[in-house]
Amino acid sequence: MEITRIGPDDWETFRAVRLASLSESPSAFGSRYRDWVEAPTERWRSRLTQVPLTLLAREDSAVLGVVSGQPDGEDWVELISMWVDPSARGTSVAGRLIGAVVDWAAGQGRRTYLMVRSDNTRARTAYERVGFVDKGVPDGWPDDEPPETRMELRG
Repeated sequence: MEITRIGPDDWETFRAVRLASLSESPSAFGSRYRDWVEAPTERWRSRLTQVPLTLLAREDSAVLGVVSGQPDGEDWVELISMWVDPSARGTSVAGRLIGAVVDWAAGQGRRTYLMVRSDNTRARTAYERVGFVDKGVPDGWPDDEPPETRMELRG
């Protein structure tokens, strides 16, 4: 398995994996399948420009997972849009994708955090396994939104 960084020219590959993730795990993301399925090429390319780090886990020609990293202020990178294909869950794919974002953040002198649905036990377990700790639901979380927990890498 290899982890590769992608950019705007890889939009078609990103589109396929992003739509798969939104379809397979709709409650895990803020975005919805319906918001992206008809998106024009330029929107896909723009997402890969505006978010500076997007990584794919690949085995031969199959994409097994995706994750992105987005700087947040001077000190943090937020790990976003993490998804692993169901066929690759329980393997090293999630840990390797998470580790690649953490390494990218550390290379900039930044720490890593993420937001995860409080009821997403499998994802929370994967993050805990690599050293993230639960910091709770942020104060002021909207009552009409499913609660999300902030997790930060121990540091």
